[in-house]
Amino acid sequence: MSQTQILVIGRHPEILQTVVRLVNNNPSWNATGCLTDQEAIASFDKQEFALVLLGGGIEEESEDALCRYFSVNKPDIKIVQHYGGGSGLLSAEIFSAIG
Repeated sequence: MSQTQILVIGRHPEILQTVVRLVNNNPSWNATGCLTDQEAIASFDKQEFALVLLGGGIEEESEDALCRYFSVNKPDIKIVQHYGGGSGLLSAEIFSAIG
């Protein structure tokens, strides 16, 4: 069984690292973490992601631009905003998004 690829974008290195670790605790998921818009777009362009997870701290302008880019380039991509709340909420958000 292949893993569901999840792109995680956040602005705070420690929080991003924690979210990536929590996502990767599920053996069915594999997270790629990015701190900048450029990093996120480069990762998105070279890998097939099922889900984009937007963390806290992303400026509204960047969030809008990223969502537009992802949706134009992969119209069926799921995009979830995650602002914290622990691993249970994070897992529920991911399960809800990917079915």
